[in-house]
Amino acid sequence: MNLTDGFITFIIRLLLKIICKVKGAKLESVPRQGPLLLVFNHINFLEIPLIFTLLLPRNICGIAKKETWDNWFLRILAKAWGAIPIDRENPSISTFREAEKALKEKKILCIAPEGTRSGTGVLAKGHQGVVFLALQNRVPILIVAHYGGEKFWHNIKRLKRTWVTFVVGKPFLLVNETKITKNVRKEMTDQIMARLASMLPECYHGAYTDLEIISDKYIQYKIEPYSQSKEECS
Repeated sequence: MNLTDGFITFIIRLLLKIICKVKGAKLESVPRQGPLLLVFNHINFLEIPLIFTLLLPRNICGIAKKETWDNWFLRILAKAWGAIPIDRENPSISTFREAEKALKEKKILCIAPEGTRSGTGVLAKGHQGVVFLALQNRVPILIVAHYGGEKFWHNIKRLKRTWVTFVVGKPFLLVNETKITKNVRKEMTDQIMARLASMLPECYHGAYTDLEIISDKYIQYKIEPYSQSKEECS
């Protein structure tokens, strides 16, 4: 991060402290080293800068809709934070290549499987892109659920701070000994999203009200700790 990007991040962090108050698990348990797919629920614009600034100085980037670059201010932020553009209607191979490159560089890659903002915090169906990336790159997934941000616009009009609660899960790997079919990817996606729902109050469960589907069929929680190479430690 260069001086200009660092200054932009500092200003955003300062503004967030004024308009928000974070409670709950404050992301301290997020692994400090190694590649990671950070999966989160997408409520509005607020969680992206919160997650980014709270995880500093970890090397972090995210996948963002291509329309983000149409707004001059958001374009500056996207550039400063190394966002990867995606066409939500027709995802291109270049998006996945950039995502794979980020993971090879040992970054945290943030992705919202819902693909769009809910506005209310109520979960919508998840897309399968996160499963593809996790299996293709053999990297762990970490679920970070949050709520409270949906009240931001209501609160800001009344000059009130918005309380945002974060809940951090445990990293896990997706494993499968059979052929990866479309149905298997859907099952894996549902397992991820149901776990995300289980970390939220019931009123946010939305498309994932049935938490009894949660199983360890495709989940491996025991992960060998990431070890740095000599080049990375130097």
